[in-house]
Amino acid sequence: MKKSFLLALALVLALNLAAVCLADEGAPTVYVTIANGDLMLIRQPVTLTDTDADGLLTINDALFLAHEEAFEGGAEAGYLAGESQWGLSLFKLWGVENGGSYGYYVNNTAAYSLADPLNDGDSVAAFVYTDLVSWSDAFCFFDPDTVEAQHGDTVTLTLLGAAYDENWTPITAAFGGAIITFDGQDTEYRTDDEGKVTFELPEGVSVISARYESATLVPPVCLIVLPEAGEIAA
Repeated sequence: MKKSFLLALALVLALNLAAVCLADEGAPTVYVTIANGDLMLIRQPVTLTDTDADGLLTINDALFLAHEEAFEGGAEAGYLAGESQWGLSLFKLWGVENGGSYGYYVNNTAAYSLADPLNDGDSVAAFVYTDLVSWSDAFCFFDPDTVEAQHGDTVTLTLLGAAYDENWTPITAAFGGAIITFDGQDTEYRTDDEGKVTFELPEGVSVISARYESATLVPPVCLIVLPEAGEIAA
């Protein structure tokens, strides 16, 4: 009995110490993007706290807090994670429950677990699989994902996709032939064989994305930020 009590006390003290250390280091900010066929949330800044009291700041914390801040009804209505045979798993994302068919990436690299720790400035992208038959939803991203520009500036982006080689080592591959969109509207611009596209930025455009006519893309994002104000173009 006494030994069990001491072990429990030691665990509580360890968790409290971890929380103090996290607080002392300052709360990191990460940027969360969520897609369900279309973009639901675009690089939402989230100040991390340890929402599940595991002593770490993780993907789970970031997604929980993003829903708490931006989903109608908060995380209780839109988000659910819990333990499964594969560890900490997603059961609901942006209000969608589809049997656990979700993907999540950190800095454009597939994450191993919702329990993966995050660092200040990390980008988290999570998405709902829309193709529940062949699982063809392809995660892709722009390099760079944020550009300081204004009306009339020339912008060059590269569209890359996350993939694996024959040894299941993560790699990136160029996405050629993708249709570029400005604030959700198709344009005449297409990526070339190297995934590159160059265009003159129209006035008022703030979100660049892309789609394929014959494939399902998890919509990539490039935010246009006004250089003089450091704010998203409107």
